[in-house]
Amino acid sequence: MSKTTTITALTLALGAALASAATPTHAADQSMGMKGMEKCFGVALKGKNDCKAGAGTTCAGTAKKDYQGNAFKLVPAGTCEKTPSPTSPTGYGQLQAFQEKA
Repeated sequence: MSKTTTITALTLALGAALASAATPTHAADQSMGMKGMEKCFGVALKGKNDCKAGAGTTCAGTAKKDYQGNAFKLVPAGTCEKTPSPTSPTGYGQLQAFQEKA
């Protein structure tokens, strides 16, 4: 094996090892970002939800209207049920999806 081939092989192996080692760290960083947060339904504005806005939607930014009862926004834990929501039966965000009041 030539010196160039050996260096190339070692470089590729090192790159692959670093990439696979970084993946669990990235996943851990994402889950730690949610620590201290809770899903709050009925407080997101149109197109500003964090993820899943009910049937027919996929993920972030898919809420069809303001304060949609099946779309959530991540908020600091303990604040959801104190956050105003004009479509909620209680007038505040909910920890579960709900049917909007008329």
